[in-house]
Amino acid sequence: MNLPRWTAYPALGAVFVLAWLAIPHPLKKHPAPRSAAHERVVVLGIDGLDPEILAEAMQRFPERMGNFQKLADQNGIHSLGTSTPPQSPVAWSNFITGLNPGGHGIFDFIHRDPATRMPIASTTKSSDPTVLSLFGDWQLPLWGGDGGSNRSGEAFWTLLALRGIPADIWRMPANFPVVPSDGLSFSGMMTPAVDSAYGEFTFYTEVPVASEFAVGKKIRNVLPTSGGQIKTSLEGPASPFDKTPEPVRTPLTVSLDRENRAAALELDGKVLVLEPGEWSEFVPVTFATAPAHLADVHGIVRFYLRSLEPFQLYASPINIDPEAPVAPVSEPLEASAELASRRTGIGPYYTQGMPEDVGALKAQVFSDREFMLQSGLVHAEGERMMAYALDRWLANERGGFLFFYFSTVDLCGHMLWRHGDELHPHHDPAFASTSSVEWTRREGSTWKDSIIDLYLAMDVVLGELSARLPADTTLIVMSDHGFAPYWRKFSLNTWLFENGYLVLKPGMDKEKPANAPDFEAVSILEAVDWSKTRAYGVGFNGLYLNLAGREGLGPHAKPGEQGIVTREQAPPLLAELKAKLEALRDPKDGAQVVLRCDLASEVYSGERARTGDGMPDMIVGYNSGYDNSDEATQGRIPHDVLADNLGGTFNGSHLMAPDVVMGTLLSNRKVLPGRHGLEDLTVEILARYGVAPSEGMGGHRVLESR
Repeated sequence: MNLPRWTAYPALGAVFVLAWLAIPHPLKKHPAPRSAAHERVVVLGIDGLDPEILAEAMQRFPERMGNFQKLADQNGIHSLGTSTPPQSPVAWSNFITGLNPGGHGIFDFIHRDPATRMPIASTTKSSDPTVLSLFGDWQLPLWGGDGGSNRSGEAFWTLLALRGIPADIWRMPANFPVVPSDGLSFSGMMTPAVDSAYGEFTFYTEVPVASEFAVGKKIRNVLPTSGGQIKTSLEGPASPFDKTPEPVRTPLTVSLDRENRAAALELDGKVLVLEPGEWSEFVPVTFATAPAHLADVHGIVRFYLRSLEPFQLYASPINIDPEAPVAPVSEPLEASAELASRRTGIGPYYTQGMPEDVGALKAQVFSDREFMLQSGLVHAEGERMMAYALDRWLANERGGFLFFYFSTVDLCGHMLWRHGDELHPHHDPAFASTSSVEWTRREGSTWKDSIIDLYLAMDVVLGELSARLPADTTLIVMSDHGFAPYWRKFSLNTWLFENGYLVLKPGMDKEKPANAPDFEAVSILEAVDWSKTRAYGVGFNGLYLNLAGREGLGPHAKPGEQGIVTREQAPPLLAELKAKLEALRDPKDGAQVVLRCDLASEVYSGERARTGDGMPDMIVGYNSGYDNSDEATQGRIPHDVLADNLGGTFNGSHLMAPDVVMGTLLSNRKVLPGRHGLEDLTVEILARYGVAPSEGMGGHRVLESR
């Protein structure tokens, strides 16, 4: 997968940051008058909160769900329409801009480069950097690389700021690069790590990792010397100054004291001691991406000593250091450092967009227990951060808007769903019945109730928030989508291949079974005959036609690989694909696999829809229980069209038809009758401050006026 260009050029990004900071900022230049007070509105964003599961948690544990029950008693639990497709960066972009994807241009977690048809980042633009060749192996980056945000439309807090209305935005997903507000603005999901777009853990071990899902990960097999010392390194970004860029490494030395059950880690001149099962705090780390420390890149990392015998050490992805960020994670820039200072009671914190390390659990480097303990660190950090955010917001006599976000229900729900779902092919009834008290702190809890326990934890958060709000505050609790089981993996590219829409080059075939000794991944980049292919899939829900005049063009295109489907052929071809996919039944039990296919031209509106910039031709909306396989999502052609979901990926999901995974809405204000969606909530927030919707917003009011 092609990653956002800035991850390969962090030092250059730092130069651009300094240049950007020198530009006068209009919102800071014209501060709002301090004489007027504004209504206090708080939105608690809980990613993945499902209305039906919420109701179940309240019914089963009324004594532990009192805060949600209080809101529900006031005005009920309401379903909130999500985006098409219901993916977090898409849905949150709907909420941020009040536009649908045809307006804001974020169509999936993963977009495709029309020239190569291969995956690229969806939320940031990339361009080829311009460099000046120097002596030896060195070069000087001049310009290019990261092209900024790919999202169109204005954030609602920008519209508020233009009217002098304060707004604090905490960890908003898809808020990278960070959009400033009249207040504080922090990035959230989709914020890259220093080492890669989504961040990758490193695992140091004496014992080779047997999991097939660990292939390609940063697994470092190490052996201690007779004196119990291990000399290794921590891998960071690639240097933008090197003509053949390789990751820059910082030395890491581990000294084992097995007699006293401890290990001493030395990194960047700092020493920390860990016992087995212990987590470190975040540790600063520096990567010298140019000679003489001319362009150092700063990050933070935390360690987990899994065991001493055998030696197993986990290092988190290298997070952007909030006190010395290579790219801003807050606006104003200095706000991230202020938050990380010890006087806030928070200290260095996760800046990576998806801090719960699902990758480590997928690779079986973490057990479920270890994953939830790590996720608990993230959740507790969020609670401390929310308390600080409330302190600041309440101290502002101007009032205004506050948004705060929690990710735990979503990311943990993806990984723990199978434990409470006896129909899931990866369900282990013996494990599901074991105690989970270590992370739930609820007497008698078992892994079977993992999803419910995530909701119980959020009731505590809601209580902490509600207790501190002034009586006249408008409180909204919302989610971007709900959740459903993911039992069976569907591979769109394999289906297209077997039905003649995707054609391979002579001598090429789809992948062999994953357990075959001669297994090799097969990518559409190398295998597809584009002169005969009419459709292909990239991303979780996107289907693209191999359209003439659009596909296979541009500087990165290869000769003879241009699109072949004419504009006249496109509508009947899409109708044919839609009918066949919606008629598809699972041979295992006859269930409908694809609930509905939406034509982008019919469900999207706005400038990006008119130009087709980045837009798929069809959005495949899976039924509950089904999802596109990870392999097909990345542009591969797996062996099976349908297969049981047996591990190495999410086991609960929301990457389905929007009607399957509606979001949640609760408020202490009366919710108006009718169907409401994310874009409507945006209009509601603006309306509470007397701000009219901007052009392209088609939403309506959601709450009763005061």
